[in-house]
Amino acid sequence: MTDDEVTAYLETQRILNVATNGPSGHPHVVAMWYAVIDGAVKFWTFGKSQKVINLRRDPKMTCLVESGESYDQLKGVELVGTGRIIDDYDEILAIGTAVAIRYNGPGAASEAALPFIEAQARKRLGVAFHIERTVSWDHTKLGGAY
Repeated sequence: MTDDEVTAYLETQRILNVATNGPSGHPHVVAMWYAVIDGAVKFWTFGKSQKVINLRRDPKMTCLVESGESYDQLKGVELVGTGRIIDDYDEILAIGTAVAIRYNGPGAASEAALPFIEAQARKRLGVAFHIERTVSWDHTKLGGAY
């Protein structure tokens, strides 16, 4: 995929599979909701989550976004880099609001819903992904040559 295609793909897909290095050295992989904010992939998570513990020890992170039900429809993006933990409440709240709107529509950040997002933000940290390398594939471009 071109850079523009990768950007568009990340903005339309729903699940970010996040891999961090667990305490035993084995990958710890979890599916996360995410948002692309100012060009950066970001998500929020509970401050005591395993992925946060892992990132504090080793900031290396790899993420996968993929789609397709058959071989000729497979598309995906692997992102390799480091995760930066965000502990600033306002930035965490902005991430949570962006994620809420992305997955639940504009009403998810209404005046009535905002207290829920604010309460969640107090228990969470943000993670911003600094991407060092991107690998992508799009089997729809193969044109049956598989």
